[in-house]
Amino acid sequence: MTRQPLRLAILEAERSLAAAGVASPRTDAELLAAHLLGVERNKLMMVPLVDPPQVQALHDLVRRRAARVPLQHLTGTANLAEVELGVGPGVFVPRPETELLLEWGLQAIEGVEQPTVVDLCTGSGALALAVAHARPDAAVHAVEKDPTALSWARRNAERRTQVGDTPISLYSGDVTDPTVFMDLDGVVDLVLCNPPYVPDGTPVPPEVRNHDPYEAVFGGRDGLDVVRHVVAAAARLLRPGGGVAIEHDDTHGGSVPALLRARRVLTDVQEHPDLVGRPRFATARRTWPDEPGD
Repeated sequence: MTRQPLRLAILEAERSLAAAGVASPRTDAELLAAHLLGVERNKLMMVPLVDPPQVQALHDLVRRRAARVPLQHLTGTANLAEVELGVGPGVFVPRPETELLLEWGLQAIEGVEQPTVVDLCTGSGALALAVAHARPDAAVHAVEKDPTALSWARRNAERRTQVGDTPISLYSGDVTDPTVFMDLDGVVDLVLCNPPYVPDGTPVPPEVRNHDPYEAVFGGRDGLDVVRHVVAAAARLLRPGGGVAIEHDDTHGGSVPALLRARRVLTDVQEHPDLVGRPRFATARRTWPDEPGD
């Protein structure tokens, strides 16, 4: 069998993905090739030639990606910061934008010894596990209501524990339940949440429409059905000085901060943009007893 140049196979893959409307065809072609060959993407140049069966296998992956199967479903993994997560059907795929929320959260607990952190709507466990990786001294609690997503989170938590990360506490529960994490009321240093927030009926890419769980994406007519409960939960969970960060739709740059300001015990409300300047997440902190609002 005659070996073929890998660069030509990748170029062909890029053209196929571009024709299918994939947003980042070159990146996806290279990531699929790296996954198939078992090398890092930046090491592809060290594999100049590939066998025909490998080329065919790449074609097969590209065909599925061109059909808008998410890249992460094809590779079986997604990353949030330094943490690799298993993902697939039935669980929301973490997005790069959420790293900004994570960065804010980690800065909010700098200098706090053994912080208590809560991740609401944890999905794959992405935020909870990323915090546990960055802060081994933290007590991290995460909740998810969907059984399939929770099973992904448990597998990811077991995998991260095997590589040496601090275990997290995972719970089955619904953030709309006012008793969720009641035993942590008033003692949490940081609440993080990437809830379902897309307004019902909003057009979304095929990868989201056909593969992400509907209830992990859409949040009611205005997209705020779950967010309202998250704000209420944060207000009771946080200790004085504790912080909350909630990811939201880019149409919520005014509404989510308004929901936070409506809680008298929350202050220092701020809106944060994503990498292209769109409103992406809002933050606040719990007032101290002598601050206005208590």
